[in-house]
Amino acid sequence: MLLVEFTDAGGVHYNLPAGGVEAGESVIEAVIREAREEAGAAIEVGPLAFVYEYAPHRSEHVYGATHSIHLIFDCKLKEGSVPAMPASPDPNQTGVRWIPLSRLDTIVLYPNLRKQIADYAARRTAAPAFIEEHQLDKYPPPSA
Repeated sequence: MLLVEFTDAGGVHYNLPAGGVEAGESVIEAVIREAREEAGAAIEVGPLAFVYEYAPHRSEHVYGATHSIHLIFDCKLKEGSVPAMPASPDPNQTGVRWIPLSRLDTIVLYPNLRKQIADYAARRTAAPAFIEEHQLDKYPPPSA
């Protein structure tokens, strides 16, 4: 699985390449653009894997105050595409990494969709799941 790596005061963690839809752009166009901007990857967008909701009032505002819905797609690299660190990385971005699905449980992934991703990869169902942040497993607080 291709992930974006970040390093900050809490240590190393990973995110899916992601972002918002810009004016005049479709959701699929946004997925393609975000993969290119954050991971240097040219992709083909496949089926919708699942839908993730972040409702701040139900999740102790862990990711801020903006309520959001995320569409997570099953994408594949286009032939010849080689992911790489972008020219203008996000703040604290330290890499673009391939993480084997078998190692998902060894990393910190925000949001913590590790189990849902592994479950999806194992069955690749046609009906996407709807996932709410407040129902995800929580990480223990970092040690000081």
